Amino acid sequence: MNVSDIMSTNVIHVTLEDSVENAARLLSQHNIGALPVCTSEGSLRGIVTDRDITLRCVAADFPPASTQVRGIMSKPPVTVEARADIREAAKLMGDHQIRRLPVMDRGRMVGIVSLGDLAKNAAVDMEAAKALGDISENNSIY
Repeated sequence: MNVSDIMSTNVIHVTLEDSVENAARLLSQHNIGALPVCTSEGSLRGIVTDRDITLRCVAADFPPASTQVRGIMSKPPVTVEARADIREAAKLMGDHQIRRLPVMDRGRMVGIVSLGDLAKNAAVDMEAAKALGDISENNSIY
């Protein structure tokens, strides 16, 4: 089974110039933990997470309303190709200790696959399930 079969395609994102305050609002409104950060042309540049906001902005005493996402995002983003097998996505998530993985097709972001998407799928084998379990036990990056 390919990543494109289980990914979410309705992905909310922010731009490099968006404020951290705007990113936090979007995370809250959509009950999500991470937002891809794209250029105005749609090229993926990073990911901003609730953890990035807390540690790199709020705890560092930067004002969220005037701090741009580009200054606190996690980069470079780890990605997976849409045609990749879901076990490859699980391995990438385990290796990099991340919960969300932008999905790319010909250099453009076409979706996002989450730990939950993989965990719900019976096609994830035992090795991949162990990698996913390790992410849950450890502090993941995004």
